[in-house]
Amino acid sequence: MSSMLAQPIKLKRPSALRALAYVALFVLGAVVGVAGALVQPAWFPGGLLLAIAGEAGLLLGAGRAMGSRAGAVAPAGGWMISVILLTASRPEGDFLFGTGVSSYLFLLGGMAIAVICATLAPVRQPGGDGVRLGN
Repeated sequence: MSSMLAQPIKLKRPSALRALAYVALFVLGAVVGVAGALVQPAWFPGGLLLAIAGEAGLLLGAGRAMGSRAGAVAPAGGWMISVILLTASRPEGDFLFGTGVSSYLFLLGGMAIAVICATLAPVRQPGGDGVRLGN
């Protein structure tokens, strides 16, 4: 009698179409991050809420569309990398994010939303006769 916990994990490579979808979601996450960074300082409460809602919609939709947590993590990674790159100042002294409540709420709130959406994304359950996860 063997337990499912004692069995080695058998991972298979994603198909080429699925891998392309993850890359597209990563790029889309980066685009949403740049758009949110430009929209959030425009109108203080409305732009911030729009930027965070856009990110949450993308992450939840991608997780449900792909049927896995990786579907939500791919655009979250693109969002985080683009936003972190935008926080760096340029040699001329210019920077996109100012010091203010709105910028910090966008950065920290967006990261919290990414973690929440990746946690809420559906997880594939193994199939077979010995599995009782569906009960």
